[in-house]
Amino acid sequence: MAVQRENHREDVAGRANVEDTPELLAYYDALDRHHAGALWTVANKIEPWEPKSQSVPVVWRYRDLRDHVLRSIDLVTPEKAGRRVIYLNNPGRTDVAAAVGWIYAGLQVMKPGEVASAHRHSASAIRFIMEGTGAYTVVDGHKMTLGANDFVLTPNGTWHEHGVSAEGSTCLWQDGLDIPFVNAMEANFYEVHPDLRQAVGHPVDDMTKTWGNAGLTPSGGDWQKGYSPMFKYEWAPTYEALGRYALCTDGSPFDGVMMDYVNPVTNGPVMRTLGASMQMLRPGEHTKAHRHTGSYLYHVAKGRGYSVINGQRFDWQERDIFCVPSWAWHEHVNLDDRDDACLFCLSDLPVMRALGFYREEAFSDNHGHQPVK
Repeated sequence: MAVQRENHREDVAGRANVEDTPELLAYYDALDRHHAGALWTVANKIEPWEPKSQSVPVVWRYRDLRDHVLRSIDLVTPEKAGRRVIYLNNPGRTDVAAAVGWIYAGLQVMKPGEVASAHRHSASAIRFIMEGTGAYTVVDGHKMTLGANDFVLTPNGTWHEHGVSAEGSTCLWQDGLDIPFVNAMEANFYEVHPDLRQAVGHPVDDMTKTWGNAGLTPSGGDWQKGYSPMFKYEWAPTYEALGRYALCTDGSPFDGVMMDYVNPVTNGPVMRTLGASMQMLRPGEHTKAHRHTGSYLYHVAKGRGYSVINGQRFDWQERDIFCVPSWAWHEHVNLDDRDDACLFCLSDLPVMRALGFYREEAFSDNHGHQPVK
């Protein structure tokens, strides 16, 4: 059977501009029988002039999803489901179950006293706590207690399990993983702990107490793994740091007062494939538009406002999640004239920068702001 293909004529020098003829179509079919093809039939698709993301901008509104997430408690157990998660499915990335680009995200819920079985996988992950008390994660024997707006790392290859103490309340959190990226590399493994649980072999919250001390690291501390030893990054010191930084900077014209979460040993990203940051939009602030390679998944940690993404307005409020696809124009607005707004961001920028793919561009028209469609 002849393979269907587009006619990729373009009137631009240096790009494919070949018109189909009966002889060429027969030639293409002959190549296809040998599992080969002519580059000029796909060149304009696989080598675009600039990135053309398959992802589309989306806002997942917490007020719309929360009841659906909670309903899963009555429908499935963590034991049978593995993890009780409602994942965020970008309309342009349904084939790989991604929220944006190569980043997966979901909303997970657990009741007091529940514990998910310990496991490990090739994908790297973060958990950003949305509501509830008593949540904890154990990573390679280190137990971290978690509160709202804290986030925890579960780096690739580490044994980890999640739970909620019996004295706590129902907890919801956002999962963020590089599953689609690892699958695209055809490198994903998943393994359940042989004992289903792992022993806690260290004092609770020891990694944050050891490595999270405002520019101080333990004398003689030896950490040579490719991810941060902090494991847990707490909201209170993060928000305090943003406030202090805001007193002495004008901030970025595109991102406001923005700070990156880092590996305290290297001052680099928290993990090799996933980066995390928190940005503060001061009261009434309207940033200028820019675009860059790399996908951003935002979680509204505080406040309300809107973002303009490729000329379309997306309103958001606390606990909403929204995405900015790679090379999409975007700018942010804090609608509150009296209080700041804070956006947690999970991105693939470590990969973009490590491979030399990062590129950024400012929007130069209309005083740096996009016209809204």
